[in-house]
Amino acid sequence: MTGDQFISGRQLCSDFYTECVRPVLDSGFAAVPNAAALLGRGSEVLGYDDLMSADHNDEARVLIFLADDDHERYASGLGDALAAAVPEKFAGRPTQYRVTTIRGYVAEQLRFDVDAAIRPVDWLTWAESRLIMVTGGAIFHDEVGLTDAIDRFHYYPDDVWYYLMLAGWWRVHPELNLVGRSGFVGDELGSAVIGTRLVHDLMGLCFLLERTYAPYDKWFGTAFSRLECGPELSPILHRVLHARRWQDRESALQEAYERVAALHNRLAITEPVPTSIERMWDRPFGVLWGDFPAALRARITDPEVVTIAEAFPVGGAERPREVLGISRDRLLRMLEPA
Repeated sequence: MTGDQFISGRQLCSDFYTECVRPVLDSGFAAVPNAAALLGRGSEVLGYDDLMSADHNDEARVLIFLADDDHERYASGLGDALAAAVPEKFAGRPTQYRVTTIRGYVAEQLRFDVDAAIRPVDWLTWAESRLIMVTGGAIFHDEVGLTDAIDRFHYYPDDVWYYLMLAGWWRVHPELNLVGRSGFVGDELGSAVIGTRLVHDLMGLCFLLERTYAPYDKWFGTAFSRLECGPELSPILHRVLHARRWQDRESALQEAYERVAALHNRLAITEPVPTSIERMWDRPFGVLWGDFPAALRARITDPEVVTIAEAFPVGGAERPREVLGISRDRLLRMLEPA
C-alpha cells in the first residue's frame, strides 16, 4: 500500500493468511485441524477502513484457532514455526498473528464460556460493539467449528429483541415533548440537544428493527446509512439536526417517528400499532405517540425476560454503562432475580 493506493484490511489480511501463514500450517501442521480469521477490534473488521485507517493499527493480521487439546500440544511449536517463516512486513504493513482457541477468544471478548447456555442476562450485559468483535470480520478457513461458535452470537433471541425494542421506544417517548417545551422558553440550544439525543435513539431503534448490531460511535452513522431504511430516514434526521427553530425540529421528529413506526408495523412482529399526535396537558407541543412498548411486552413469553422488563426496563448494556459506568459483572448482579 503506497501513496493513494488502498487495499481493504479484509483483503490485506486474507492475502497475508494465504501467502504467509497458510503455507506454514500446510507444511508442518497439516494433520492439525485449525481455523483462521480476522476478528476483534479495528475498522477493517467492520469493513469501514480507508486510507486514513492505515495511520495506526493497520497490521496484516490473522487469528489462528486450534481445538483445546491441540492448542496444548501444538501451539508452542506452531508459534515457533510462524516466527521463523512469517516476514515482519507484508504489503508494507507490519504483520501480526496469534494462536488461540475458540474458548479462549470468546472468554476474552465476552467473559463467557462458549459451551454454556446463553441466558437473557448474558445478552443484555454484552455491548453491541463487543458482540461485533466476535461476529464481525471474516473467516478464512474453518476445520474446528469456529463458524458454528460465532453463529451462536449472531443476533439476539426474539424475546430479548422484543425487550430491547420496548426499552428503545420508552427512551424516545418521554423526551418528545421536551423539544418543544425547552424551545418555547427560548432555549433553542437545549431543544437541539434533546433533538440530537432523540435522533440517536431513533437510529438505535432502526438497527434493532433491522436486526443489526450497532457499532461504536465512530461508525454509527456510517453503519446507519447502510441499513435498508438509512437512505429514507437520513434526510429527515438531518432536518432535525439542522433545524434552527424548535417548531421545525418538532415537525421533523414527528415525521421521523412516523417512519420508524411504519418500519415496526411492516415487520408484523406485533399487532399493528396506531399512532396519533397527542397534546400533553393541552400544551402546544405535538407528540406523536404509539403504544409500541405495550405491544412488544405482549409478545414476551420468556419468564426471565418478563422479570427484567418489569424490573429494569432500560435496555442493554450501553445505557446503564453510559449512565453508571458499571462493569459486566455488576450488570449481571443487577439483572439476576432476587
